[in-house]
Amino acid sequence: MIITGVRTHVLEARLSQPFAYSRAWYDTRTAMVVEIETDVGLIGWGECYGPARMTAAVVQSVAPWLIGEDPLRTDYLWQMIYTCLRDHGQKGVVIEGLSGIDIALWDIKGKHFGVPAHRLLGGPLRTEVQAYATGLYRRKSGDPLRYLAEEAAGYVAEGFAAVKLKVGFGVDEDAAVTRAVREAIGPDVALMVDANHAYDAVAAIRLGRMIEPYDIGWFEEPVPPEDVAGYRAVKAALSIPVAGGECEFTRFGFRDLLVSRAIDIIQPDTCAAGGLSECKKIADMAEAFGVRYNPHVWGTGIAIAASLQLLAVLPAHTPVSLAPLQPMLEFDRTEHPIRQSLLVQPIEHSGGIVRVPDGPGLGIEVDRDALARFSVR
Repeated sequence: MIITGVRTHVLEARLSQPFAYSRAWYDTRTAMVVEIETDVGLIGWGECYGPARMTAAVVQSVAPWLIGEDPLRTDYLWQMIYTCLRDHGQKGVVIEGLSGIDIALWDIKGKHFGVPAHRLLGGPLRTEVQAYATGLYRRKSGDPLRYLAEEAAGYVAEGFAAVKLKVGFGVDEDAAVTRAVREAIGPDVALMVDANHAYDAVAAIRLGRMIEPYDIGWFEEPVPPEDVAGYRAVKAALSIPVAGGECEFTRFGFRDLLVSRAIDIIQPDTCAAGGLSECKKIADMAEAFGVRYNPHVWGTGIAIAASLQLLAVLPAHTPVSLAPLQPMLEFDRTEHPIRQSLLVQPIEHSGGIVRVPDGPGLGIEVDRDALARFSVR
């Protein structure tokens, strides 16, 4: 079996109303999907996190290197691409492009052997995963103290036992909104906050101390990813676990982050940090350091499926316990027309629980009509 074709699909969809996180407004959702063909008719699907046209350019540039290669040689192909581009892309869009390629190769590998990718990654430790609802973004109108509380309560009514709130809009406003959301969801639902590195360490510590009474599960990206010393300062000052890593790449980047002891919970994005091949290596390394791993997920059903294949094999956070703490799936609940349409059978939750797809490869089927409908090229 050899690779005969590599295609990129840049997808775009307008939203019915814009929403914001701490650093930008969204009125459009985009995605970049990788399709790899073989001479035996097997097709693999992957997805790249990041700027869609830039990651597409990376994949298109790398595509000629893959033609004629054996798609089952996932580690070899990963190392070949990384080594050829090491001088120019140890982090960022090059690794995001490589991630989508790697995921597509694992999809082919699973289809070739007729098993889910997680079977080839070591076998599942779990067949279903607790999901937390990601949403609670800002809107153009209305009182955030009211609409965010109502939205959070709605997730709890759906069965979610954990929700994540976007902060980074000013310390005092963030503290007030966090309190409102905690009051709306009650004391038994986990509440995490995510600043998307909107603060420096001084402001992040001030906010953290103001919201500590609200039993926060983790404080995500309190400071910019380059500011490892700032992460250490926030971690030392607060009782809230500090999370981050969606802007870090490969085992080499996470090695340095883990050695620094700056973060309690690492959050590599499977579609950004190097794909399934690399994220399994990062997970093994995190276990050796005793650091928790919860993947960042922000994409279409392909990204969700790839993350679930990884989550199936991630070790529990507390493996020696009789009641081990399991990793969770980040489950985006915001409007995303592409995510909601791209799969023939969309991945859904039931009472806040998501089953790991058990079909061959990623266990999904892409709807080509939807692919064509959202394509911008």
